[in-house]
Amino acid sequence: MTTEVGREHVEPARPALLRELPVTLAVGRDAVQADDRRRVLLAPLEDVQLHRGDDTAAVELEVREGDIAAVEADALANAANDHLWMGAGVAGALKRVGGEEIEREAVAKRPIPLGSAVATTAGRLGARYVIHGAAMGQDPATDAGLISRTTRSCLALADELGCRSLALPAFGTGVGGFAVATCAGLMVAEARAFEPRVLERVIFAVFGSTAYEAFSSALSSTFPDGR
Repeated sequence: MTTEVGREHVEPARPALLRELPVTLAVGRDAVQADDRRRVLLAPLEDVQLHRGDDTAAVELEVREGDIAAVEADALANAANDHLWMGAGVAGALKRVGGEEIEREAVAKRPIPLGSAVATTAGRLGARYVIHGAAMGQDPATDAGLISRTTRSCLALADELGCRSLALPAFGTGVGGFAVATCAGLMVAEARAFEPRVLERVIFAVFGSTAYEAFSSALSSTFPDGR
């Protein structure tokens, strides 16, 4: 059964390593873990910067600059469209490393409401799940309300799936063209307000120094919305 919600612990860069991860046969409340285990080759994060710290949130928040597909977390979020095709940007990076089976499973669930999220297995990624958050439709444009709802949906679904760590991309700032600084404030506000049952850590895995600085600034702010 697929769980849908309405409304993308990371180690510093280091040599590639092998880790055993369970093969997930189903996603949702009835998720089943196979007895067999696959060995996953994890590439190191490149050009990683780290900013930790947020005493106002119920979960630990941090920002990292680097490839989200190289992040080790229980779940990695994909900046998806409502039909869940995985093309360029974050989606393309996740598919290249994790394999095309992620997209095949995702598109079988399409379409999903804007602002909602669904989960799939993570293929060869160093994660248990990929959570696809529909931050845009067929028109790549997005808005503040949609980014906030998508962030909230991803957080809630990760928590419901029993994930202790979740990596989130900067929703809507690629082809969506949304302002990075505004996005950072919106997403940090949602993460600070979230009250988890299981989730302990949220990593904002962003690309480029501009995004890193924007999310670092939002995390450093004493205002809930990162102003």
